[in-house]
This record gives sequence, C-alpha cells and structure tokens, in this order.
Amino acid sequence: MRYLQLLKVFSALIIAALLAAGCSSGRQVSRIDTKEIVDLSGKWNDTDARLVAEEMVNDVLTRPWLTEYLTTEGKKPVVIVGKIRNKSSEHIAVDVFANDIERELLNSGKVTFVASQDAREEVREERKDQQDFASAETFKKFYREIGADFLMTGVINSVQDTYEGEQVTYYQVDLELINIEDNTKAWIGTKKIKKYIGQDGYKL
Repeated sequence: MRYLQLLKVFSALIIAALLAAGCSSGRQVSRIDTKEIVDLSGKWNDTDARLVAEEMVNDVLTRPWLTEYLTTEGKKPVVIVGKIRNKSSEHIAVDVFANDIERELLNSGKVTFVASQDAREEVREERKDQQDFASAETFKKFYREIGADFLMTGVINSVQDTYEGEQVTYYQVDLELINIEDNTKAWIGTKKIKKYIGQDGYKL
C-alpha cells in the first residue's frame, strides 16, 4: 500500500514538472517601442517603410520644384499620393508605406494635402447623404473640392541573391511627383536598401 502511495506521489510530481516545463517554454509576448528597429526575417518591414518615407519626403520638399511653384503661383502646392506598386519578390503592405508618406507630407506644413481617391469617394457619399438628412444650416455643398496640382506615385522593386544559407536582398524604391495639368515630372526620388541575412544574423 505504501509503495502505491509513493508511486502516485512520484507520478504526480513528474506530471507537474512536465506541465511546468511546457508552460515555461511557451511563446512570450512583450510590448516594445514602435520606433525600435526589429528585424526578424530580414524582409521589408514597418521600419523600412517609415525610414524610406521620411527620407524621400525630406528630399522632395527640398528640391527646386517647390520654390519655383511657390514663386510662380504664390501658394502652397496641392499634393495627392496615388498608387505605389509592389513589384518586389515578397508581400509588402504598400498601404502602410503610402500612409507614412502622406503623414510626412501633411505634417511638413509645406504642401496642401488632399484625400486619396478611395477616401474622396467615401466623403462624397457622406456629402450626398447630408443633402437629404442634414439641416440646411449644416449640410455641406457639392463642387467645393480642391483639385490636386501634383500626384506622387511609385514602385518598389527587389532583387534576391541566395547561396548556401546566406541571402542578400536589395530593395529599390522609386517615387515620382507628376504635374497633373501637363504631365511633366517635377521630381524623381530613389531610395536603396540592401540587407544581408546569414548564419549569425543579418545587417542592413
């Protein structure tokens, strides 16, 4: 009888130890600063989107086209961000990148920024709804929109070179600022990123 009791106790201890080990080896999640650079896979990530957007917007706003427009027209140019195509070899959330560009342009205070095509359609539906249901003192009128002067568009490309567990990924982001009235290009910007992924990690 005593032997059976000891066996039960011993079995219970083993089960408890196994459960504890299983719990301790589980996934751990912790919150970090959103601006902290964390590269797990070496692929394009939120840090790349933010840094490229900041650098390219800084470049476009310091080029001659802006001073020339301000001198000629006497007002800030109206800019809109159009489609940014992903032609890379991996999935890239281009909406995140486009939103970073929009934020940097708007917060610069150097240009007037209008909503994207999708956002404009949504606002127009709301304006249409107001005509029927909002009071005469508060409904917003049609044909008061501001047309953009310049459209920013671009493409993201990548090239991969892999050999025996090592990989180099090269990204190139090309953006253009186009005058909507005459289709002339006011600015072209390029940003290049190269990442090395090896046995001991990787570096930019």
